[in-house]
Amino acid sequence: MRLDKYLKVSRIIKRRTVANEACDAGRVTINGKVAKPSSDVNEGDVLEIRMGARLMRVRVVSVLEHAAKADASDMYEQL
Repeated sequence: MRLDKYLKVSRIIKRRTVANEACDAGRVTINGKVAKPSSDVNEGDVLEIRMGARLMRVRVVSVLEHAAKADASDMYEQL
């Protein structure tokens, strides 16, 4: 799944356009490497998202095309 879509479906970032902009600005990494919005996300990957002064590290647990709000937080675990 594309990184920007994963960030939106998992509700880490609320809108896909915001996820796109964060990736383009170099604020998102996958396994320590700066990622483009079209980068593939797989189970077990570690994502780092920098939004302002906040750094969020998460491990991808599952990749679902669609997720209900209640299931979205089960797609990742915070590190």
